[in-house]
Amino acid sequence: MDIGDPEMVIWGSPIELGAQDRLRQMRDAMLRSRLLPAFEMSEANLDGFVRAIREARPRMLFGYPSALTHIARHAEKRGINMTDLGIRVAFVTSERLYDEQRETIGRLFGCRVANGYGGRDAGFIAHECPEGGMHLMAEDIIVELVDGQGQVVPDGEPGEIVVTHLGTRDFPFVRYRTGDVALMDKRACACGRGLPLLKEIQGRTTDFVVAADGTVMHGLSLIYILRDLPGIQSFKVIQEALDHTRVLLIAEPAFSRDSIDAIVSGFRRRLGAHVRVEVDLVDAIPPERSGKFRYIVSHVVAPR
Repeated sequence: MDIGDPEMVIWGSPIELGAQDRLRQMRDAMLRSRLLPAFEMSEANLDGFVRAIREARPRMLFGYPSALTHIARHAEKRGINMTDLGIRVAFVTSERLYDEQRETIGRLFGCRVANGYGGRDAGFIAHECPEGGMHLMAEDIIVELVDGQGQVVPDGEPGEIVVTHLGTRDFPFVRYRTGDVALMDKRACACGRGLPLLKEIQGRTTDFVVAADGTVMHGLSLIYILRDLPGIQSFKVIQEALDHTRVLLIAEPAFSRDSIDAIVSGFRRRLGAHVRVEVDLVDAIPPERSGKFRYIVSHVVAPR
């Protein structure tokens, strides 16, 4: 891709959405970039998003993986083909990219999917290259993985990402804690770039849940239970306390009430036999204030 290639941005941050002044509009027009708000994924808005993308025929998409997945599935439900627009790549960032989302976006938009990792206070930290490696932007960013005491973890162990950004004109953040957990990758990428690699970005520290006995597990352990059940359009898991977890579900016609029992029993197998699992069928699940969508939210502090 090159500067000036037409781009469609599906985003939700109030910093971008609230900065629609004339200067920004002129810049976006010159760079052929259009911003669509990702705050509300109603049927009418999704119809508008699909129509706008088809009219613009962008070379690239940029946005949250959850938002792009939602738009792609909506187009599929409407019987609208999105693979004939000439989209080359979908850049996704700001949320964990799940394998199912990568497959859905790539298949329904007919393009490659490239993951990116960054933070509001450090800019982009890592980009995925065509060979699949997540390259750290090591020319001006120092990335360390640390434990709860701030000590660098041994190779091969997960740790919280802390960033020292040296490319700012102001005083730099030094060892800024991001709240994200990742693994380093010591292999060399097949693309030949010498930049170091992140092996896996596991998500926010709050993307982990804690069982009643203190065992810390990634939220995927609960997501897999929901993913395998038919008739679930979308979901969000909120661990309110060690003994209480809520599940918000948007159900499709194929959803069976028996699935609620399967959810409760599956969650108790992982979280503890006496944990109260509350399943609520809802019409909509709002995103976070930032516009991001989080599948797992834990209010329990994990032991370090």
